[in-house]
Amino acid sequence: MTRVGVIDCGTNTVRLLIADGAGDGVRPVGHDPYLADVVRVLRFVRLGQGVDATHRFHPDALARTFAALDEFAGLIAEHGPLDELRFLATSAARDATNRDEFFAGVEARVGVAPDVITGNEEARLSFLGALAGGPIGASQILVMDIGGGSTELILGDAAGAVTAAQSFDVGSVRLRERFLHDDPPTASQIVAARGYVGSLIDGGAVPLGGVGAFIGVAGTNTSLSAMRQGMVEYDSTRVHNSSLSVGEIAALTGELLAAPVASVKAKYPFLEPMRAEVICAGALICDEVAARVQTDMLVRETDILDGAALDLLRRTSPELP
Repeated sequence: MTRVGVIDCGTNTVRLLIADGAGDGVRPVGHDPYLADVVRVLRFVRLGQGVDATHRFHPDALARTFAALDEFAGLIAEHGPLDELRFLATSAARDATNRDEFFAGVEARVGVAPDVITGNEEARLSFLGALAGGPIGASQILVMDIGGGSTELILGDAAGAVTAAQSFDVGSVRLRERFLHDDPPTASQIVAARGYVGSLIDGGAVPLGGVGAFIGVAGTNTSLSAMRQGMVEYDSTRVHNSSLSVGEIAALTGELLAAPVASVKAKYPFLEPMRAEVICAGALICDEVAARVQTDMLVRETDILDGAALDLLRRTSPELP
């Protein structure tokens, strides 16, 4: 049996997945039949704190991230040995001028160097992960992955072939820090943010019309689904393969942009503080895309973590499709 591990270090969160290539783990939300969860952990660290403005990792952000990696190292030791471990570093690590300090701290804790993947590789793995959540009958599939520092739009088919992809350097943390400064944001800030996001989407390489299926992955989209369902405690089994209409996304976005963070946290207690601070910005991005796609969004828990784990399993077990 092959056991692999993936650490995904984004702008707002760091996550660990340890998975087997056979059925000895737990599949809580109907994952790919070739991927069995052993450990799946998420920690909020906000590694991208201020990176958009300073192009440097803040010392506090590095300390939070390294503390989470110390925890992950313990889990890896407990559930090892692993056949392969890959550390994905995405948007924030692409921009930070002091990333050598980050690289050294990562390698000292988990034994592998960060792989600073390109936006195109991030898009490919996100698409693979989205498809891992179950069969899709549509011939054209659009996947949207909204992160803290970037947003990926990927168009492809049910067999996993990507026909168009683009990574935009705007995510929930970047947009909040760059445009939505007040709590709640002012009308002029919202107009500026919408104009910026809309110009990126409309000038992008991924056509949004005539899409057969629209899948949203990652924390913004899964949180919006949980909000719409009125959850007090987050339940991934109810979020996975749920759907949000264009109107529901617009209504949630309007609500979040009009409310102070404290009110959002009080109404939606499952939200971690670092998610609650930026969810209005993530929702705005989702709303701008959904308004152009004009079809319901299928929300999935499977994302880049699952895609990267499947990628490793296929490398080490060539018999997997």
